[in-house]
Amino acid sequence: MLLPMRWFCACKFLPVRFHETMFPYVALTADKTWQAGPYDGVELMPLHKHEKTGGVVVLRKFKAGHTIPAHTHPDANEWAYVLSGEWEESGVTYTTGALFYAPKGVRHGPHVARTEVISLTVFDGPLTIA
Repeated sequence: MLLPMRWFCACKFLPVRFHETMFPYVALTADKTWQAGPYDGVELMPLHKHEKTGGVVVLRKFKAGHTIPAHTHPDANEWAYVLSGEWEESGVTYTTGALFYAPKGVRHGPHVARTEVISLTVFDGPLTIA
């Protein structure tokens, strides 16, 4: 005999304790400030830095009309998720929801901001540029 699907749940339902910390680290953008980035027209809002690896999580703002020249990050892999704006890469315009990945040491760009672009960007090592 088959039982209704509700009897086949492999989940454990645990009570949520709201007096306990859900995450060991929380960053609130209201507590952070934009800082000058490595290129004209780029600002960074550091959200977290890993003390051992030097890796960082930042919000990155490209001002409309700016082009970031081709470059490499010799010490870190980079992931950038577009939160808003129009980012042109190799003649193709990407918008909200695009995810870019550049392996450590691989040349990428130029990046063109057709509008103001905000991305959530992660470097798994120190943010260096060559």
